[in-house]
Amino acid sequence: MPPLERWSRYTGNSSREMKTATPLPAPCLYFQVHQPYRLAEYDFFQIGEHGYYENDGLNEMVFSKVAEKCYLPATKLFRELIEKTEGRFRFALSLTGVVMEQMEDYRPDVLEAFRDLVATGSVEILGETYYHSLTSLYSSREFARQVALHRAKVREVFGVEPQVFRNTELVYSNRIATAAEEMGFRGILAEGVPWVCPDSSANFLAQAPGAKGIKVLLRNSILSDDLAFRFSDETWSEYPLTATRYCELLHGFTGQVLNIFMDFESIGEHQWRESGIFRFWEEFVPLVLERCGEFLTPSEAVARFDANSEYDCVSPTSWADSERDPSAWIGNGMQQEASLKVHGIEQGVLETGDARLLHSWSKLQSSDHFHYMSTKEGPDGTVHDYFSPYDTPYDAYTYFMNALADLQIRVDRINIARSVAT
Repeated sequence: MPPLERWSRYTGNSSREMKTATPLPAPCLYFQVHQPYRLAEYDFFQIGEHGYYENDGLNEMVFSKVAEKCYLPATKLFRELIEKTEGRFRFALSLTGVVMEQMEDYRPDVLEAFRDLVATGSVEILGETYYHSLTSLYSSREFARQVALHRAKVREVFGVEPQVFRNTELVYSNRIATAAEEMGFRGILAEGVPWVCPDSSANFLAQAPGAKGIKVLLRNSILSDDLAFRFSDETWSEYPLTATRYCELLHGFTGQVLNIFMDFESIGEHQWRESGIFRFWEEFVPLVLERCGEFLTPSEAVARFDANSEYDCVSPTSWADSERDPSAWIGNGMQQEASLKVHGIEQGVLETGDARLLHSWSKLQSSDHFHYMSTKEGPDGTVHDYFSPYDTPYDAYTYFMNALADLQIRVDRINIARSVAT
């Protein structure tokens, strides 16, 4: 399909209409900031011997690499753009609890850079799960605990209270929207999947059935993935994508807001500096302000617009892989077994009352561990392989299950000792 026709189908405008369209809706930018605790090669013979499961050297090395390529230069660029535009460049961030911990432990200068960015008043911090987990699919109690932990960490680090919720990997359903509303959030992010709403509806706020007030901001997948994934693809029909061309393509969209959501690491890490990604953002921000007048944060969009439609999403969706569902993490037998087992020991872990064990168990819930176990092929498989620190998905599964077996032993020891004592 020719590039212009591809866009016109998505926007609902004809090619002629795209050339004469009214000013575009304001972009709403959101960036996810996350780094997992990758597991060490925890073999069978270590089970019961020691309860530390992470590869500290690898985690620190990866974090410092991403800090130099992305976190420090991207926060510097965005802070300069905020200053140059007198605060009119606005966007949202969410930082997982585990990435904030790594900033504190490995690179306090990175944490300070993000604090400086938020201190400008132009950056909104969103709520999410502390451990970047999929617990919303398994346990309402654990889900609420992790969201509360994340809120407390955001208050401690940034001094703000999140008003909009972004679940791990944009996993979303009617039930999750209702849970977020009960936790006090006014908005929630979701992937605008075509089997729930027409493509052209992604640019309007929506509402889950039965929701009393929480509004849904739907990710525009084409606009987002053009920057997050396709930007440096030399075989792509729009390569090389300039800021001017991107704004031309945006100009045909109608709606309330254009939700462009991606990983923060897309700036400098997934898309290297050599791709021109930093230059793109330098040129894109003033062009948007010239052509549509403003950027909106998610909470500003929620406050300004009424929900345009009902977004009835019964089965969970996500922003990952071609399926846009949870199959990136629970699509095969290994992933399903590992997920069920780690969540299945929740009660035993809580009964120990041991804060260190609780933290270790919680970190094992991070969705990254299950992402590494994926056996998908094709373009999706390439993405899974890119992120995995292991040689094969079976290695990821083996090290995870060995660590979980050790954790189970430690939980049982404490609970048996407590039972005998009483």
